[in-house]
Amino acid sequence: MDEQALLGLNPNADADFRQRALAYFEQLKISQDAWQVCAEALAQRIYSDDHIKFFCFQVIEHQIKFKYSELTEVQQQLIRETLVTWLQAQMLNPQPEKTFIRNKAAQVFALLFVTEYLTKWPKFFFDILSVVDLNPQGVDLYLRILMAVDAELVDRDVVHTSEEARRNTLLKDTMREQCIPSLVESWYQILQNYQYTNAELTCQCLEVVGAYVSWIDLSLIANERFINMLLSHMSVEVLREEACDCLFEIVNKGMDPIDKTKLVESLCQVLQSAGLFSIDQEDDVDFLARFSKLVNGMGQALITSWTKLVKSGDMKSAQDTLQAIEAKVALMLQLLIHEDDDISSNIIGFCYDYLHILKQLSLLSNQQKANVEAIMLAVMKKLTYDEEYNFEHEGEDEAMFVEYRKQLKLLLDRLAQVSPELLLASVRRVFNTTLQNWQATRFMEIEVAIRLLYMLAEALPVSHGAHFSGDISKASALQDMMRTLVTSGVSAYQHTSVTLEFFETVVRYEKFFAVEPQHIPNILMAFLDHRGLRHTSPKVRSRTAYLFSRFVKSLNKQMNPFIEDVLNRIQDLLELSSPENGYQALLSSDDQLFIYETAGVLIVNSEYSAERKQVLMRNLLTPLMEKFKVLLEKLMMAQDEDRQMALADCLNHAVGFASRTSKAFSNKQTVKQCGCSEVYLDCLQTFLPALSCPLQKEVIRSGVRTFLHRMIICLEEEVLPFIPSASEHMLKDCEAKDLQEFIPLINQITAKFKTQVSPFLQQMFMPLLHAIFEVLLRPAEENDQSAALEKQMLRRSYFAFLQTVTGSGMSEVIANQDAENVERVLFTIIQGAVDYPDPIAQKTCFIILSKLVELWGGKDGSVGFADFVYKHIVPACFLAPLKQTFDLADAQTVLALSECAVTLKTIHLKRGPECIHYLQQEYLPSLQVAPEIIQEFCQALQQSDAKVFKNYLKVFFQRAKP
Repeated sequence: MDEQALLGLNPNADADFRQRALAYFEQLKISQDAWQVCAEALAQRIYSDDHIKFFCFQVIEHQIKFKYSELTEVQQQLIRETLVTWLQAQMLNPQPEKTFIRNKAAQVFALLFVTEYLTKWPKFFFDILSVVDLNPQGVDLYLRILMAVDAELVDRDVVHTSEEARRNTLLKDTMREQCIPSLVESWYQILQNYQYTNAELTCQCLEVVGAYVSWIDLSLIANERFINMLLSHMSVEVLREEACDCLFEIVNKGMDPIDKTKLVESLCQVLQSAGLFSIDQEDDVDFLARFSKLVNGMGQALITSWTKLVKSGDMKSAQDTLQAIEAKVALMLQLLIHEDDDISSNIIGFCYDYLHILKQLSLLSNQQKANVEAIMLAVMKKLTYDEEYNFEHEGEDEAMFVEYRKQLKLLLDRLAQVSPELLLASVRRVFNTTLQNWQATRFMEIEVAIRLLYMLAEALPVSHGAHFSGDISKASALQDMMRTLVTSGVSAYQHTSVTLEFFETVVRYEKFFAVEPQHIPNILMAFLDHRGLRHTSPKVRSRTAYLFSRFVKSLNKQMNPFIEDVLNRIQDLLELSSPENGYQALLSSDDQLFIYETAGVLIVNSEYSAERKQVLMRNLLTPLMEKFKVLLEKLMMAQDEDRQMALADCLNHAVGFASRTSKAFSNKQTVKQCGCSEVYLDCLQTFLPALSCPLQKEVIRSGVRTFLHRMIICLEEEVLPFIPSASEHMLKDCEAKDLQEFIPLINQITAKFKTQVSPFLQQMFMPLLHAIFEVLLRPAEENDQSAALEKQMLRRSYFAFLQTVTGSGMSEVIANQDAENVERVLFTIIQGAVDYPDPIAQKTCFIILSKLVELWGGKDGSVGFADFVYKHIVPACFLAPLKQTFDLADAQTVLALSECAVTLKTIHLKRGPECIHYLQQEYLPSLQVAPEIIQEFCQALQQSDAKVFKNYLKVFFQRAKP
């Protein structure tokens, strides 16, 4: 071997050596006999370096995985012998190999097993067992090989081909017949031999039993001698976690419901008599987490049995099973309420399913009602944050608690289905008790009290948030709690979690303020002062900005008395923070978008006159326009790129804020009716000159383009005079992405204004196309995936543009171009339909072709177009689906074929018998289609039902493709 290259296998080697080692590995993989060198090195223990041993196994692994069939019988025999020789040597090693080498060796053994067991090595396991016997190093390797075999055969995370899945099934069947009983016996011997002397091997063996139990005969394991041994392990500290997992796998195995109930009950009896059912908070939490998972498995297994028995009508056995379930509830509650969230989380499945049973029972016993209440109290307690939760820097632990809370929420929702009255009463009790004395209460208790009120909104569903009408007792309970929330002063509590929960709940129940509007001024003040938008925490300020906008929008009818006051108070929050400011703004630019939208909503939905609305809107937007002009001048003169970027971002924010105010307008309250057209036209005149700025084009164009989209909706035809010059600027020095984002703007204008913009479209049609073609024809690196994707997206946008033009009744835009240009455009459509393997673009191209045939393909259509139909459109309808890349199993491709069918139907509709004659006599014979198939095709095409032809066309091409 290349000793120099092998030096690079050491993790501490420098980059050049590592690179050389990688290259050497690639070289050995393709070499014919390199594996033999590695096999010899392993068998004769030539190298002592662990990384070289690992490397040798990797080379042999590659040989077995990808090139095994190329080896002769003798060579295959050599690989088997090498591995057995290596295994024998391990028995004598004073020190076992490193774990990573043992794991890799086990993987190689497992690969060889999968390849050879059914044919050349049926005694695979017996040969290994005869080598290892009860030698601890040998047993360790034997157990690792068993785990590797299980991973090859049943690992759900590995995606197997159908061929591999069939092979794996056959391997498992053969193992069950030939060797599983012997393997099970070997496990028993290992457990018996090592349970008191070698905890590591015993745990490994338990893991093997747990893995195999899912696919072998359960009676081999679920019998007295095995179960008794496993149960004895439950009281040995170093073994009990693995024993727990092993029992869980046994309980989890599918079986007859009555047998399952018996099995679970017998396990429970022994576990209970061993004292495992009385949970001590001080117990080892790692073990309790596993034990909780086991109890959860037993509980869910019993519930599955109960469900099956009820379905089958065996009510006596179902009743027995229900009693068994009820007997586990006390234990379930102890685990659910445990202070360690992992232990609690592991039992939630059983708890959830138990409540599902109660939901199905017509009448609950007193004990069951008490259980429901106990679960409810446990959920309320467990929802509470602990002291360690870090609200400012949320890490992994915090994320796990948030996930755990989501599980508890599902339990709460299920509780509401079982007993809504009880849930409401319990929440009300906790809520009122906590808020009566909030000043002297810890933050986590207040937060959870408000959180429970918030959660009731989903747990007790109503249509359209109408919690304060309908059921009187529920409505009044919620109304009382909301009144307490907003009048108690708890919004002043000094903790971010309480503050956020307060605002979230206020917005969740905004309908309360329609019933009791007298509380609105206080809530507005809370939003606007140090409790909300001016809070010391950026997280609170940010979330409040969004919630404030939702609150104002949902209560716009009640806002009129406060509009001017609110607008004055948010004035400083609307400041555009430019790079020169030097101070940290209270809100980020994303948060300011919500404040601008809120300001817009307040003005537009007010009861003021149009004149007053216009004044207020001008007051809102003029500072933005003035700042924009100043910043644009600064950008033109800026030299430093960082400064340019900062200024461009700021300009973009200004345009974004102006765009956002326009979201307040609706069909009822249009810009015209509010008298605000002039203000927005001024904005357009201010913002559009930025398009000619040569610096930071992408950022600025993107902002202005978004503003134009909004103005097309809001200003309608008043925006049209601005479009030509804006388009001209946006088409200069374009990249694929610019064009791709510009085309939807033109599509929007075309679809909205149709013939009104026809002269403009005719004028800019070819400049736009030249810009597109120029970008598409630019050479790109062969492997540049992102450039290829950008071109594909641009091509789609181009065809979408042609579809909009033809579909909006504006085909004259194309027809009125020079003949040469018209021809070029038509050929790009044919090319898009046939040459590019992109079904989304192909579908669009066939839609355009159908439309053009409909418009120009009749007897009185455009001169020469009929010729184009027969020479190019008809062939496209066949050449595209016949391509290998046209995959009829793909949903998008089937849609493209459907449009192809429409194109052929439209040609037949427009050209009549002449089309049939052409297909029968000229085109289809030129494709060597059999006469009877031609006949069949033409009959299908002439069917009046288009669906019949669509279905036929799919079958036609499925038959035609090899």
